Amino acid sequence: MAEPLTIVVVEEDRDRAIAIVDALKESGDYEVFVIGNPSGLARKISTHAPDVVLIDIDNPTRDMLEELTLASGPLDRPVAMFVSPAAGGLARAAIEAGLSAYVADGLKPDRLKPIMDAAITRFQIARQMRSELAETRRALEERKVIDRAKGLLMKAKGIDEGQAYSLLRRAAMDQGRRVADVAEALVSTAGLLS
Repeated sequence: MAEPLTIVVVEEDRDRAIAIVDALKESGDYEVFVIGNPSGLARKISTHAPDVVLIDIDNPTRDMLEELTLASGPLDRPVAMFVSPAAGGLARAAIEAGLSAYVADGLKPDRLKPIMDAAITRFQIARQMRSELAETRRALEERKVIDRAKGLLMKAKGIDEGQAYSLLRRAAMDQGRRVADVAEALVSTAGLLS
């Protein structure tokens, strides 16, 4: 059986916090913690290591938005921010800061679960994209190193590209290492010798 989601709710108004907690308890099995004072928010949030952070704030400024998003760790977990309709103009800044959801119609308990589910889904998609991008960049860097190593071997041994790659691959198999690691070692060594 899956562990219940841990949710941190950032809400200064006690009555609204109670309504949010009640709505969450009605919609699922959640472990909910309320932070009523946003000072030291990053530390307070990390203490609970939540799966999701919900922030309810009437009218954030751009600075407050940046501070809240940094403190809530939008790259580590889904973060949904609920603001008053008057604060709707910060939506772009909120999304650029990494929030999974920015709702400019305030927090209404009956809409909480679907918005939270959408924020979780959006976060998972963004995390997958970040992971794929990092993997693509890593593969590209490895390819560059392998190409440089092949070039060094071609020049030093007077062989063609296919033969140079075969040498790299054979050395990697003999050493029980990846071709990219052998290529990196060759390029580093060549750099020291030049």
